[in-house]
Amino acid sequence: MTLEQKELERLEKRARNVLLYQLGRSMKTRHQLVEILHKREIPEEVFEPLLDRFTEAQLIDDAAYARAFVASRFHQRGKSLSAIKRELRQKGVAEMHIEAATAEIDSEQELELAIQVAVSRNRRLASLDDATRRRRLTGFLQRRGFSGPVLSRALREAEAQG
Repeated sequence: MTLEQKELERLEKRARNVLLYQLGRSMKTRHQLVEILHKREIPEEVFEPLLDRFTEAQLIDDAAYARAFVASRFHQRGKSLSAIKRELRQKGVAEMHIEAATAEIDSEQELELAIQVAVSRNRRLASLDDATRRRRLTGFLQRRGFSGPVLSRALREAEAQG
């Protein structure tokens, strides 16, 4: 075995270990893993075949990642669809996976979530004067990605219930 072959084997083993470690910690997109491997200075010709094998074995699955991400951000963290889609794009998820993962959530569900989040937050801001509470609540909902009519309706509902 030549010195070059030994070096390639060492790099491949290192890339495999990095991938297994990262995937053991949490789900990752293929794009995120490529970035990590680039940071570790592992050549593409070494890690691309590994990524393909991991994808075939379904250890890397951007569609499943997108579904889990949507469920987590929408239901648990109260983020809007636009914010979720933006985050998924930043993580390198393909548009078709993003659309499939968010297809089950309609505008009515998003409005209900915005109202629920606004009412909850409004209760925590009850000790503030009306102008300050409204400004902070608006900023909070905007950071969650809600805008326009959804934000306005959520504010009205929160004020009516608070």
